[in-house]
Amino acid sequence: WTKDQFSKYLFGQILEVGCGIGSFSTFLKNYGKLTAIDINEDYIKEAKNKVNGQIDIGLGDIEKDKHFFKNRIFNTVVCLNVLEHIKNDREALKNIYKLLAPGGHLILLVPAHPVLFNLIDQFIGHYRRYEKASLKQLLIEEGFEIVKERNLNFLGSIGWFISGRLFKNSQVSEGKIKIFNLISPIFLLLEKIFQPPFGTSILVIAKKI
Repeated sequence: WTKDQFSKYLFGQILEVGCGIGSFSTFLKNYGKLTAIDINEDYIKEAKNKVNGQIDIGLGDIEKDKHFFKNRIFNTVVCLNVLEHIKNDREALKNIYKLLAPGGHLILLVPAHPVLFNLIDQFIGHYRRYEKASLKQLLIEEGFEIVKERNLNFLGSIGWFISGRLFKNSQVSEGKIKIFNLISPIFLLLEKIFQPPFGTSILVIAKKI
């Protein structure tokens, strides 16, 4: 469902920043020549096994502008639930900008609303959650043009607030995830028609001018 929100911007040379264990890589590789980076060697090993040599995967630190490849330029950079884990997010965006071809797109998904920041965020290594306006301003300051932006996952934001802020949980239990998976398709179907005013995530498509 998330991929369908930005699939039309996937083509040519694609870079996935923070591929983790390759969960999204298996989808992204169908849209172009995919290269993927992560800072965790164990994740890279698991991702390589998952994609069975079909894409280029290796070590990369977008904050430090260090990656296993050299002199590559990409049509699209995909950065899903990664920027919030990076201490200097502005520096990371500067380095992403350099890796994009003119007219290329950044597909960026980040957690929304600082008011939702709680023990779960801390437990999974988030430095921050974002407000849409300040995120867009940061991207513009780094040379990007905003093509599309929207909130995602209204239902998840309610659960995140209740679990993390009200009950002070540091993790989401497997039982709650199962309940969410059962009822979320209805809400996600509605979100295809109406953009929610609130959500767990912000999706931004930004273009290199």
